[in-house]
Amino acid sequence: MHGKLNGKSPANQVHVKTFNFQNVNYMAEVKFEDLLGTGAHFGHVTRKWNPNFEPYILLEKNGVHIINLESTIDAVNMASDFIQELVGKNGEILFVGTKKQAQDIVQQEADKCSMFYIVERWLGGTLTNFSTIKKSIKRLKLLEKEGSNLYENMTKKETQMLNRERVKLADQHRGIKDMRRLPDLVIVVDAQYEDTAIREAKRLDIPVIAIVDSNTDPEKVDYPIPANDDSMRTIQLIISALADAVVEARSAASKKNEKKDVETSTADTAADEPGSEAAPKDTPAPDAKDDGKVQESEDISEEATQEEE
Repeated sequence: MHGKLNGKSPANQVHVKTFNFQNVNYMAEVKFEDLLGTGAHFGHVTRKWNPNFEPYILLEKNGVHIINLESTIDAVNMASDFIQELVGKNGEILFVGTKKQAQDIVQQEADKCSMFYIVERWLGGTLTNFSTIKKSIKRLKLLEKEGSNLYENMTKKETQMLNRERVKLADQHRGIKDMRRLPDLVIVVDAQYEDTAIREAKRLDIPVIAIVDSNTDPEKVDYPIPANDDSMRTIQLIISALADAVVEARSAASKKNEKKDVETSTADTAADEPGSEAAPKDTPAPDAKDDGKVQESEDISEEATQEEE
């Protein structure tokens, strides 16, 4: 029990994406009304607060801290800018949300932007001992391979044991099965709940974006987003905005590459056109000196003829 107030608003507000068409990346904005409608401003009871969270607290009401949503909007925008810069350099992102409220949301949003995710129990050493995790993933792919000779000459009991192992590994690694290297960024839903993941990322100098509540130290992550981390609607709103930043960055990068390809093909076409080829060189006209030599030889031959006559 976190001792939280009910964050439901009388008006059911819908998250509407607004686009700034003056911005090249068309970044989706998180609006103040959307956060207020999802109850993102409700923190924990005052006795559970972390003193380092004080800059993000607006006031105290009925024994509960109220989070300043202006700082939440600024944090989401700053995190989105960093994500767009990272994705523009072909960076990879790992979404982490193993608490029940976040599992379905994290998996859905990570699939939307084609990034990796972990929604089951965080295995210790997922980042710091990634070589072992890769061996486990390799084992999973071997078990999932159709027509594998692994199942040949096995009893029914041994086959059932391998099937149970395959199901277990598939649940553990389903979001990182195709992750061939360490991620360039980790996005965490609850910084207090996913403390092990954050410590592993910090040990490897991997930046972390996390939703932090009033009971969490915001200084342990690189990009803290102060908000209610127990509200499903708040988690949906913030994680969706971050996933949209990934999609928009990839779209901008693909458009830039297409434009570059068009310019390159246009230049190649212009170079291949017949009119653009260099005109064939004409036979060089005889030089003036050569004309003089020819005339001089003709005069000498005429003089020799006259002498003979």
